[in-house]
Amino acid sequence: MSTLTKPNHIGRKISRIRELRDMKQEALAQALGTNQQAISAIENSETIDDEKLKAIAEALGVSVEGIKNFSEEAVLNIIGNTLNDGSVINGNAYNCTFNPLDKVVELYERLVLAEKEKVEYLEKLLKGK
Repeated sequence: MSTLTKPNHIGRKISRIRELRDMKQEALAQALGTNQQAISAIENSETIDDEKLKAIAEALGVSVEGIKNFSEEAVLNIIGNTLNDGSVINGNAYNCTFNPLDKVVELYERLVLAEKEKVEYLEKLLKGK
């Protein structure tokens, strides 16, 4: 059965929160003192005991209630209602300080120069024989 039809699939909620926090299964496993396979099994579980859920919530930096009540629709609503054009999430804005085309041209010119030097070197070697 699809997780879309099971809104209380706690493992899927943990998985989505982990992904939204840009955390890999390995990192969560390390925080919990377990391995990646155990995290995969947890994320595939519909239910999780309260003690384990509390430890996972702490490792993810959210509350147990936050995991239990997690809704992607709510997250998307919050993002959609609070961000404007040009807004920055978590301070991650990419502002290029150089023109990438200039760098491509510079690299091409260096490549052409290296080829010319190689040809000159080979010609000297051939003349020396």
